[in-house]
Amino acid sequence: MADDSADAVVIGAGHNGLVAAATLADAGWDVIVCESQDVPGGAVKSAELIPGYVSDLYSAFYPLSVASPALRDLHLEDHGLRWSHAPAVVGHPRSADDEDAAVLYPEIDRTASELDRLARGDGRRWCDLFEQWERIGDPLLQTLFAPFPPLRGPVGLLRGLGTAEALRLAQLMLMPASVMAENLFEGEAARLLLLGNAMHADVPIDAPGSGVMGYLLVMMAQGGGFPVPVGGAGELTAALVRRAEAAGARVECGRAVDSIVVSGGRATAVRTADGTTVRCRRAVIADTSAPQLYQRLLPADALPSALRGGLDRFVWDTPVLKVNYALDAPIPWRSKNLAEAGTVHLGADRDGLIRWMADLNTATLPTHPFLLFGQMTTSDPTRSPEGTESAWAYTHLPRGLADDASADALAERVDEVLEAHAPGFASQLVGKTVQRPSDLEVDDANLHTGAVNGGTSQLFQQLIFRPAPGFGRAETPVPNVFLGSAGASPGGGVHGVCGRNAARAALAADGVTGWPRRQVNRAVSRLFSR
Repeated sequence: MADDSADAVVIGAGHNGLVAAATLADAGWDVIVCESQDVPGGAVKSAELIPGYVSDLYSAFYPLSVASPALRDLHLEDHGLRWSHAPAVVGHPRSADDEDAAVLYPEIDRTASELDRLARGDGRRWCDLFEQWERIGDPLLQTLFAPFPPLRGPVGLLRGLGTAEALRLAQLMLMPASVMAENLFEGEAARLLLLGNAMHADVPIDAPGSGVMGYLLVMMAQGGGFPVPVGGAGELTAALVRRAEAAGARVECGRAVDSIVVSGGRATAVRTADGTTVRCRRAVIADTSAPQLYQRLLPADALPSALRGGLDRFVWDTPVLKVNYALDAPIPWRSKNLAEAGTVHLGADRDGLIRWMADLNTATLPTHPFLLFGQMTTSDPTRSPEGTESAWAYTHLPRGLADDASADALAERVDEVLEAHAPGFASQLVGKTVQRPSDLEVDDANLHTGAVNGGTSQLFQQLIFRPAPGFGRAETPVPNVFLGSAGASPGGGVHGVCGRNAARAALAADGVTGWPRRQVNRAVSRLFSR
């Protein structure tokens, strides 16, 4: 392959890289996306692991995608993307013998009625919370998705709420999930819906700030459900590729980048594993993990030593173990209402969630793992033949445990949890595959040790601290290199905001309005080089 050149090189064709490519190409830039794998998508892919059954290999449900301005503004439906929903959004049984699990339905009146039946008054409390969300949802998401420091979102929140109520909201967002659930609801059913969704992040439910994810997901679930792409997660990637290419970007798979060339204080090219060079006239966007960018791709002498050394202490989220199932019949749930739910949270009540997190944080293989479980054919009938179910479960291993024996033991415990909640589950299996943390990393180098969030979501590594103190934006100490992955704020999730933020920062830095940001970058670099 011959040497090439472009205005911008995007390293990685994950969803953030593709969003960045489309954004730059829309602005008239010549863009090349270099992807190391043979197919694009990063952690947004699907495949027939078992013939006739489509499995999402990593991410599966996409409430953040449909809420995200970065993806919404690309109009992916014009490029073939279609969404599908399960009849019910999410369920959470209180125990293995629970025959009347808490379920969140698309219709708020139905959700409220069920919660009120289980704990009088919680239906009204749920509706009141959703009424608040309808007033503040857009400015709150603007605040969370904006480059740091956010400006427009907080102004919108103050206008919509007033100072006193905005302060109460800020306090709510900083609460541990366990405290938030107790403050908002009286009954265990509504509390578990919030707590189970809070566990989509890796923050302990008794830690400050852990309630944010639970609040966001249950409110987005009530407002728009947990949609899935018709045909599999890979269809979302396919639409992103078509969108980027329609704007003029080139997506080249099987072309790994080994290093970024820096000359005169700026990135001038990337070197690829096939021995070629792609010269970049304007910018490099890295849809890679933060440690990959700062410790492998960029030359050491281009960075403050404190930044490179600080990344040695970068904290990854806990490794994921994922089990994919093919069943010849619907899942025989003990609680029949779970048959309608696309997502099911299994294996732990409030106290069980705290014990499970304690196991993860003390390198103890969980005896009773908490599971996120997806019924994909229930959500999208194209995933497997009629009357069958394509499903998956995922849970976490503690950091540092051996990937092989520990993963196999944990996979068996996942099966035991499912059998307890759905007696006869095992007898309906026609196929099963296990994705260990090492498998995830082999398929996508960004998923270091099986961490799918690009780094922990705990407060000490968010906002201005993500990926390192003082580097809470897409900009890096090299003026025309930008971090556009989940390693940058606002972090993990399939929302594309990290890619869009990086692209917009590159556009700003290339124009007249970009000079103040370059000055900020230099000041930060000087600070961290001392």
